[in-house]
Amino acid sequence: MKILQELIDFLKKTSRIAVLTGAGISAESGLKTFRDSQDGHWSKYRPEDLATPQAFERDPKLVWDWYAMRRGKAAEASPNSGHFALVEMERHLEHFTLITQNVDGYHIQAGSENVLELHGNIQRVKCYDGCGVVDSWEETDDVPRCPKCNAYLRPDVVWFGESLPRKTLDDALHAAYHCQAFFSIGTSALVQPAASLAHTARQQGALIIEINLDPTPLTSQVDFALHGKSGEILPQLVSGMVKHG
Repeated sequence: MKILQELIDFLKKTSRIAVLTGAGISAESGLKTFRDSQDGHWSKYRPEDLATPQAFERDPKLVWDWYAMRRGKAAEASPNSGHFALVEMERHLEHFTLITQNVDGYHIQAGSENVLELHGNIQRVKCYDGCGVVDSWEETDDVPRCPKCNAYLRPDVVWFGESLPRKTLDDALHAAYHCQAFFSIGTSALVQPAASLAHTARQQGALIIEINLDPTPLTSQVDFALHGKSGEILPQLVSGMVKHG
């Protein structure tokens, strides 16, 4: 796909970029999306029935095992060329914020530094009673316990019915408000409050670029809609941005 030279020329002069990524970028690594990950034993459960505080209180072992399965699936795959292109983009910008709805941790694994994980990270766990993130734990036949208070440990993710971390969301809004260009990559543009970030950026005069396989509710409002794989489009785009001359 030939990237529009007009877009590359604009991005070369840009020092403040915000990027929002969704499940589409990790799907290119072979990682199934949240709702497509139910197979085998797990096919009889709806993800929405497992990713709640109520589900954990009802059957902590079931929920823990589901997330252990998902951690294993994430470990079997790895960041792709789209993730690495965003690392390269960050290296060449004065102000860069990567906001992600994904919980797989691939952006951090790839080397991105200023990452805001809106929905958490399944590679981390925390105390169910609020002691905070626990660095390491031992997998046993039961749900691991907090070393401080002996409460159950739980995945460090945002469950249905829970609020997003306030500071993370505030930082994401700040990045969208102050950026010169905003990328929406591999996201349905349906899940709030993340879906509103592009509109915030647009209202402040930022250029909006969407990279997605298919059109979304956002497509008609963007300046550039690039349909295709982010793992193919982003490397071309970043290569053009960082090329001198």
